[in-house]
Amino acid sequence: MRSIARGLFTLAIFAVLSVAHAADRKQILGIFYEGCENLCEGFKAGIKESGFATDITIIDLEQDKSRIPAAVAKAREMPADLVLTFGTSGTLGVIGTLDDVGNPAYLTEIPVVFTIVADPFGTRIAKSFEGSGRANVAGTFNRVPEAINIEIVRQYDPNFNKLGLLYNSNERNSAIKAAELKKIAPTLGVELVALEIDPGNDGVPDVARIAERMAELREQGVRWLYVGSSSFLNTNGELFTKTAVENGIAVVSPYEPLVREHHAMLSIAARLEDVGRLAALQALKILRDGAIPGDLPILQATDFAYVVNMEVAKKLGRYPPFAFLQVAEAVNN
Repeated sequence: MRSIARGLFTLAIFAVLSVAHAADRKQILGIFYEGCENLCEGFKAGIKESGFATDITIIDLEQDKSRIPAAVAKAREMPADLVLTFGTSGTLGVIGTLDDVGNPAYLTEIPVVFTIVADPFGTRIAKSFEGSGRANVAGTFNRVPEAINIEIVRQYDPNFNKLGLLYNSNERNSAIKAAELKKIAPTLGVELVALEIDPGNDGVPDVARIAERMAELREQGVRWLYVGSSSFLNTNGELFTKTAVENGIAVVSPYEPLVREHHAMLSIAARLEDVGRLAALQALKILRDGAIPGDLPILQATDFAYVVNMEVAKKLGRYPPFAFLQVAEAVNN
């Protein structure tokens, strides 16, 4: 009987220790607008390599904003110790803007780290690079200024003077980038031809419109097309970039995988895995070190890579100048 009692006591102690150990582990919920990809993997790697005890749960919105309220409810139900968001639309749905502090429809009581927001200040997701302006929000920034993107294209092609853009007004980030480019392109001596992908459609654009708009861009003499910011175009990257090449148009992308895995010709971007690791640093400062999210500066990517798809350059008959290849990585896919 003593041995049985001792065994039961040992099991009870083990159960208590297991519960205590589980309680020590922090719970992170990742809410991704278009699936767990390189940034997501970089974030998980950064957390894992730190040795800090966490469990990471991933929700894929699949570009469906109607799923965001359920994701917010999930964060509270867990309860999550920190939420990671991806993309402008997903982030706005989870935390709203600076005007929504205290609104129960959004997460204002759980720490949130945002990523891949094209313009966190224009969307009023954050106040400035010095801090988000709200206690529970921190973030990262990964974009190259649009004026620099234009100048890099000019370095590649000195005859460049017209830039095409497809945008989706149902994605706030895409519409903001279109407005920004309309403002700055004339100041840089560039004519902008900006077309909405599927005007009048309040949902996800019809993919058939991509080919139609690409033909319109070709007819207007566009030879260079900038992605701007669009989860829709990124998700439909194979169709989008292939259609561009078929119309004699070179795609410049802030999404490096569109060059490495599809048919975009040039990218100037921070690697998504690196951005994920930046987000992991922010999360660790909050969960491990006890920092208040709103006291942290928006963590900016500082390393940007130029990548040229040489196979596409050959198809379009637009090889990069030698000086450009001195700083760019050439790939074939």
